Amino acid sequence: MARLISHRPAPPAADPGIAEEFVAFNLVGQSEKFLNLLARIKKIAQCDAPVLLEGQTGTGKELAARAIHYLSDRRDFPFIPINCGALPDSLIENELFGHAKGAYTDAGQAQTGVVEQAQGGTLFLDEVDALTQKAQVTLLRFLQDQRYRPLGERVLKEADVRIIAVSNRPLEELVTQGLFRQDLLFRLNVLNASLPPLRERGDDAVILAREFMRRLRIRYDQPDKILHPSTLRWIRRYDWPGNVRELENFIHREFLLSEGRYLYAQPPDPARRERRRARPDRRRQVSFDLGFADAKGEVITNFEKTYLCWLMEECGGNVTLAAMRAGKERRAIGKLLKKHGIDKKKYHRAG
Repeated sequence: MARLISHRPAPPAADPGIAEEFVAFNLVGQSEKFLNLLARIKKIAQCDAPVLLEGQTGTGKELAARAIHYLSDRRDFPFIPINCGALPDSLIENELFGHAKGAYTDAGQAQTGVVEQAQGGTLFLDEVDALTQKAQVTLLRFLQDQRYRPLGERVLKEADVRIIAVSNRPLEELVTQGLFRQDLLFRLNVLNASLPPLRERGDDAVILAREFMRRLRIRYDQPDKILHPSTLRWIRRYDWPGNVRELENFIHREFLLSEGRYLYAQPPDPARRERRRARPDRRRQVSFDLGFADAKGEVITNFEKTYLCWLMEECGGNVTLAAMRAGKERRAIGKLLKKHGIDKKKYHRAG
């Protein structure tokens, strides 16, 4: 058996021409890993079964999901995304299945859930790894037979949707840690694909940078700009922890700020990654066991911390500029920074 396995033929290399088919979906690259991913996406699109896409943040998982949808027989029906990380337990059934008029206080009219909105098409579950245990049970029950009951109604409805779930973390590891249900993983992981980080995609970073510049030239009606050789060198060397999204944001900013024909750019500040890691987790769940006032206060505190960290990073620690951007008095921003223990000096840019 071992000899048979060791002599198993390697899968054929993907046709480089397949890349042209995916440019319309904003999936751009020529590396072997990326071309193999595109070939897998194309094959998955033809199989009407649940799909699990895994990969680091910023690798293009939603773009891949949309490509699967629009290459499938469901292309003429809706693609409905829902962010699982923003779904509290108290709203999960209402968001998924909707409610009838009068189902609860303030339900003055009926509302359809995302399952019904996606009928015939695709329901895209973003950040499925952020679902609570209760929400996982609700989703699992629906996936067993795609039948559901809107809140306040007595009759079961049957759905016809394809599920594409996305996770920033390996779900198998979460199962081992007791954070994700194994039976739900089995339901979601019928077909799967893993999106490689940008640092593993060879020269794709340069190809993407040039593609982003081409789009920006059209968008802002600007003359052509060229990446300076020194900029090309560090783009190839940099590990891009934020992947394609980080590269796109970086090129966007430098394209608008650069003067002349060449785009000269310095590598991102190494401390920027540490500041990003120090930000409060935007997917953090609210403690619903608290009273209303305490829960509301927790949400506001988390928002203020996250917003201030982002604001300081964008403004290089300049409080005056931050106040102008936020539309608040400088003194008010200063008080908020002090309240949350945020040191503006950590965000000052060298030079």
